Amino acid sequence: MPRPAQPASSGLLKSTPGCCSDNDRRWHPGWLRAAPDQSKLHSMSRRPPPLLWLRYAVGGKLPDEYDEWVFHDLTAPDWRIRIAGRIFLFAVLPIVGALLLPGPLSIRIFSALFVIIGPLYVGLAYGDELRDRRLRQHGLLPPDGPDPD
Repeated sequence: MPRPAQPASSGLLKSTPGCCSDNDRRWHPGWLRAAPDQSKLHSMSRRPPPLLWLRYAVGGKLPDEYDEWVFHDLTAPDWRIRIAGRIFLFAVLPIVGALLLPGPLSIRIFSALFVIIGPLYVGLAYGDELRDRRLRQHGLLPPDGPDPD
């Protein structure tokens, strides 16, 4: 039987290979840690530089030094808004392309709306799964139980 994940030096629980199967969930707490102290929030939330953030926004992994920022980004009360913003970031180029196509303005606007609404609906409908995948990608355990917001 695998042992529970040990707290990393940052205070987050890091997952270890093979410890996160459905049968082993009983070893992990519902939420990884308590809400951070407001006094620690500014030191904890050191943002990655713009190029690293862009890599993160399109699905890349950040270095381990940003684990607390990633955890905060994916579990703070407004995490769904940030996921919608990242989805919109992917849609900017197709929207501009749809608006620049030749043809009646109404068709171009409706095609741009289709490009916006489709991915946003799917992204927000599956937001919990997207968040859990991003947390696992960074070696962090996703929260169990209902979403607090």
